[in-house]
Amino acid sequence: YPGYKSTSTSLIDPIRARLSSLRKQDAAATIALRIRSARHRMTQVSTALARKIAQTIATEIGAQDAQVHAAVGLLDEGATVPFIARYRKEVTGGLDDTQLRNLEARLSYLREMEDRRAAILSSIAEQGKLTDALRGEIEAADSKSRLEDLYLPYKQKRRTRAQIAREAGLEPLADGLLADPSQVPETFALAFVDADKGVADAKAALEGARAILIERWSED
Repeated sequence: YPGYKSTSTSLIDPIRARLSSLRKQDAAATIALRIRSARHRMTQVSTALARKIAQTIATEIGAQDAQVHAAVGLLDEGATVPFIARYRKEVTGGLDDTQLRNLEARLSYLREMEDRRAAILSSIAEQGKLTDALRGEIEAADSKSRLEDLYLPYKQKRRTRAQIAREAGLEPLADGLLADPSQVPETFALAFVDADKGVADAKAALEGARAILIERWSED
């Protein structure tokens, strides 16, 4: 039949379009759900940390958790300690100037410590070295110095210029120049030029060799 193909296509195309639209809507809904779930988890974690910090500070300054929460809220809104101590006693339950100053200092310290704790856990986890025992020690650490002590064996060292030069194969150049000072450095360095390794010319090779020697001498 002459018109069969065109008629069939005209009937199927809208169905295909509708199915495609439904798939896109379903994918969008799934993504939105995942985002909401992630935000909910983050909110739960933030709330738990805020509660933990408030409880710690309350114990240290001899106050109730609710008093600390109230004071923290005012500080986060931009209020100063003198203002809170003088004009917001009814909100904080009568926290005095000394308590508020201690609260402000400890709040800053503990928040920084919790941020560092999270960063350390993330870094060690990315290295695939975060055991349950180590996680427990890190989560139990009660000072920045203790956190750094635990992190030290796993801390990624910054690559020095000398290390980069060694990776580019320039250590033999440094050794050769040191062993035979009579050589012409620029000529000897030509053998180590390798653009693929980031050594564009003899000058770059010599700079790398110099970095290796400087690091070696500084360590001695």
